[in-house]
Amino acid sequence: MTDRVPYGNTPLPVWFFRPDGSGDRRPTVILTNGSDGQNVDMWTYGVPAALNRGWNALVHDGPGQGQLLFVDQVTFTPTWEKVVAPLIDWLSRRQDVDTRKIALTGLSMAGDLVPRAAAFEPRLAAAVAMPGCVEPWRGFPPEIRQILRPGKAETNEIWNKEVVPNLPEADAATMKKRFEPFSVPAMLAARQGKIFTDFYTPARAVQALTITDVVSRIRTPMLVLDYEGEQFYPGQPRELYDKLTSPKDYVKLTAAEGAQLHCSPMAPQLHCEVVFDWLQETL
Repeated sequence: MTDRVPYGNTPLPVWFFRPDGSGDRRPTVILTNGSDGQNVDMWTYGVPAALNRGWNALVHDGPGQGQLLFVDQVTFTPTWEKVVAPLIDWLSRRQDVDTRKIALTGLSMAGDLVPRAAAFEPRLAAAVAMPGCVEPWRGFPPEIRQILRPGKAETNEIWNKEVVPNLPEADAATMKKRFEPFSVPAMLAARQGKIFTDFYTPARAVQALTITDVVSRIRTPMLVLDYEGEQFYPGQPRELYDKLTSPKDYVKLTAAEGAQLHCSPMAPQLHCEVVFDWLQETL
């Protein structure tokens, strides 16, 4: 079924899946996408795996994602617990959800959003970061990060006069894609095939996602995934794991399993087996 869950001035579109029509109370997983994914990706990374184990699954578009970004023009928020809370409220009103067993998973950059939510949302029974991330800003190239200055005018002058004119076409396309979820002007410029002129605002928005100072608040059991050859957040999954003081587990997926690289793109089935084996055991 589909619905719209209240969130600020813009409701969140949700898609709720259950294994059958019995109405039995079941464990439920909220599947959270990353910075440039679409809701259909969550089918590959969780819905069938949940249903096959008798779980419900909830897929949603949050700020900076899918409909909320491209139609409603709502960009990412660093306070992801304010996104998760109304989803849990919505689930808690359903008779077919076991409210003691609501889990949260986060793919790609949501490996930062999920721990943030877990730090402030006590109703979560378990959480999974896929991969773990504590500072998305470090996932951008150093030569891009180093142009950020305390002042907006100085930063944007460097961006527009020194960086953009020398960006190869492929790199320019990457910058458009990676910054559009953090800035409406950047997103609208990308729709027109142009590159944004205000680098400062989306860069600061990415920086605001840093969670190093709140990880110690987490009490929820967490699984932190890592990947051999992780391209975007190398070292950060282990950093998140080491900072956690809650019950925790760490799993690194490898090339020997065919599950290397960011989010194991060649082995989503194995990826889901690892995640849902852990969830099943934890709950």
